[in-house]
Amino acid sequence: MSYQPDEYKHVNYLWDDAVADKLDPVENLVYRSNKLGEDQRITNTGGGNTSAKLIEKDPLTGEKVEVLWVKGSGGDLRTSKKENFSSLYSGKLQALDKVYQNYADKGYKSAGEDRMVGMFTHCNFCLNPRASSIDTPLHSMIAEKHVDHLHPNAVISVASCKDQEKLTREIWGGKLAYVPWMRPGWEAAKVCEETYAKNPDIWGILLGQHGHTNWASESKTCYETSLWVIETAARYIEQHDKGANTFGGQKYQSLSDAARTELLREFLPVARGLISEKVKFIGTVQTDETTLRFVNSVDAPRLAELGTSCPDHFLRTKIKPLYVEFDPQNDSLETLISRFKTGLEKYRADYAAYYEACKRADSPAMRDPSPTVVLIPGVGMIAWGKNKSESRVTAEFYNCAIEVMRGAEAISEYTALPVQEAFDIEYWALEEAKLQRMPKEANQARNVVVVIGAGDGIGKAVAHRVAKEGAHVVCADLRLEAAEQTAAELTKIYGQGIGVAGTGISSCGPAIALAVDITRRETVRDMFTQVILAYGGIDNVIVTAGVFIAEGADMNQNDKIFDLSFGVNVKGGYVVASEAQTIWVKQKLPGSLVLTTSVNAAVSKKGSLAYDTSKAAANHLVRELAVTLAPLVNVNALAPATVVQGSNMFPRDRVISSLAKYDIPFDESESTEALRSKLAEFYAQRTLTKKPITPDDQAEAAFLLISGQLSKTTGQVISVDGGLHEAFLR
Repeated sequence: MSYQPDEYKHVNYLWDDAVADKLDPVENLVYRSNKLGEDQRITNTGGGNTSAKLIEKDPLTGEKVEVLWVKGSGGDLRTSKKENFSSLYSGKLQALDKVYQNYADKGYKSAGEDRMVGMFTHCNFCLNPRASSIDTPLHSMIAEKHVDHLHPNAVISVASCKDQEKLTREIWGGKLAYVPWMRPGWEAAKVCEETYAKNPDIWGILLGQHGHTNWASESKTCYETSLWVIETAARYIEQHDKGANTFGGQKYQSLSDAARTELLREFLPVARGLISEKVKFIGTVQTDETTLRFVNSVDAPRLAELGTSCPDHFLRTKIKPLYVEFDPQNDSLETLISRFKTGLEKYRADYAAYYEACKRADSPAMRDPSPTVVLIPGVGMIAWGKNKSESRVTAEFYNCAIEVMRGAEAISEYTALPVQEAFDIEYWALEEAKLQRMPKEANQARNVVVVIGAGDGIGKAVAHRVAKEGAHVVCADLRLEAAEQTAAELTKIYGQGIGVAGTGISSCGPAIALAVDITRRETVRDMFTQVILAYGGIDNVIVTAGVFIAEGADMNQNDKIFDLSFGVNVKGGYVVASEAQTIWVKQKLPGSLVLTTSVNAAVSKKGSLAYDTSKAAANHLVRELAVTLAPLVNVNALAPATVVQGSNMFPRDRVISSLAKYDIPFDESESTEALRSKLAEFYAQRTLTKKPITPDDQAEAAFLLISGQLSKTTGQVISVDGGLHEAFLR
């Protein structure tokens, strides 16, 4: 009852003896975990546990002891390293059962059962700080050296059928026992322990509505058993697949890619604004064939209303998604918006009723009743989360839920987790405690910040500054390669996040790069369309893009310089603002716009006529836009002076020209940055503070203007110039 490595069709056989055999026992466990996690058909992001009972040397006694190494709480099998695993003395862990049995309040879903989680730390080996998973007792009580507990779609399909016990016997031929749904914890582990004790020849246990657990005496054998369980279920489902009649057959046709993009460009900001009634959300769009097959089907409304089955799923997707009745071929955008509003109102009312019907005396307060998954025929799925990573994971989990429903409906009839059981997971005291332990969100954690000019200089510094505050950063620039470099820097620092969902640009992380020419409205509109598809909307827009060209002596030739200077420095800011305004109006969420002008706008001098007058016009543009976009959007300006370091406006030839102009000694062999430093220091001595002005100084001011700390400031120009008295307000 096994398959050869090349016989697997529904999972990937990834074990490599040449790699695994060189690893120590703990590294081998990590390897097994990573190989299982690499295949999303085996388990979802953050879901499942693996363990190994290994012999270690006790650092206190020097004696050999058995230690349970098990993936810790909050870890992810695909990305886990050794530090993501808890290690506990097996003997101490097993002895905890005596403690539990002496509790007066023990029992399924009791306070005593929950209290046991806090006891795990007393069993930690070598002071390992990794928090233990709620599934730790399961791994401890199964009397085998290696244990895998997974949430594969194919297996959950069986576990979600109305006749799941009968199917367990039929599909796995008695090699898997069956345990009905129980919330993870001490009592569920005891039931599994007793089941294995009564059936010593079984290879694993199907956990109703949940997943499965299997074991072996060797790590590789445990891995192969996991694959066998999943492959066997997937083949059974494949034999019963309904083909064109899946989910009752097709009811609606999908929109074309172009039509879908156009609709989402208009709809997503509206939806984000409505969803974000209490706090803002970030979106992920899923429009792949599998998702569209489901949302376009006859049975989608019925199955969506039933909700998800596996507790790992609905902790992200909530008790059920919001399905919007929409005919993509005949209904208008206005109809979609209207039905979404109606559906959202009903969803929130249903959620409140669910909470009231199921709450217990000690239940936490009701959380945001808004849906995290929205299904639209012809369009696909929109998932919402507090950040991009969470919304991607939410989309991933509902992708899994769709596959679970497909499999269950193919072989039997899909059943969701009982409502009270779902509530007792969602509002479990342990889950609430986990939420309360999470660090406070950063200032910009739920914001989408578009930085135009992010390729270098002030723009790059601004992108780094807002990313530091948790923002989702759109790095836009005329030069796409420069924008990509900035986005890559941010991703290297802050990571891509978890989750493997999202279609096209919506599969992105918290930083993306886009090309834009702010003098051409169509490219600005296209840029914002991509931002909407990536995140669902915008919050803050910061424009640092600008152009400086010194005029020559020939006045006739200076016409082009004037056109370009005003085109970029004035019209460009207007184009960006007007395109962003259409999004802000749809969202109805507070926003902010920061333009970059210059102290040159207030200081008359020779040699930069086009630049200085364009920046003066930009200052007044800020005031006009502040009036136009009020009260929803604050508009302010950042006015730098002589930011030489890292600035595209100070290329090497201009720096050398300025050094020569001011009789500052230099050597042609010096690096560009060294020359810039000399010029910056010269300019610094002309200021009141005597300090060079850097891109980071400007970035700090830009962040302040979008941070909310100046929420009642609009129409203002903030000079960051080191103190040039010539530019004082006049």
